[in-house]
Amino acid sequence: MKFLVRDRLLGIGDDYWIEDENGRKAFLVDGKMMRIKETFELKDPAGRVLIEIRAKMFTLRDAMTIERGGEALATVKKKRFSLLRNHYRVLLVDGTELDVSGKILDREFVVEYEGEMLAHISRRWLRVRETYGVDVVREEADPSLMIAIAVCVIRLAEKEREVGPGD
Repeated sequence: MKFLVRDRLLGIGDDYWIEDENGRKAFLVDGKMMRIKETFELKDPAGRVLIEIRAKMFTLRDAMTIERGGEALATVKKKRFSLLRNHYRVLLVDGTELDVSGKILDREFVVEYEGEMLAHISRRWLRVRETYGVDVVREEADPSLMIAIAVCVIRLAEKEREVGPGD
């Protein structure tokens, strides 16, 4: 299943819909205003919060947390030792580790578990400016989690680019 995601997802106070491949409203992005740290909620069409993303403050390496129901679900951060510049790790609370690699800033990357692709993030198959697609290729993969992972790694890569390597 493919989803159309606006590129600047973490705008403060921004609310908008993520649509599925058939143009139906699939998730509402609720950007929280008046918060000190970056945060947003991903809601279903009925308004129930599915996922909350928060930037971790005061860590040695930038990281973001993904929460469900007020409890941590995953932590996303850049892989410490990687030959690939754009390689991120997603550690789920159950100990499962997902790998994210590719050209993050170009919106061309994959989310994998033990070498098997769960989702492909791409701009190539879209004609809409300022958007990218999240194609959840595994039936058992949670679409809201795959979207949240994509948002986190893009934001972390953009923050690294703003600061620059070694700063």
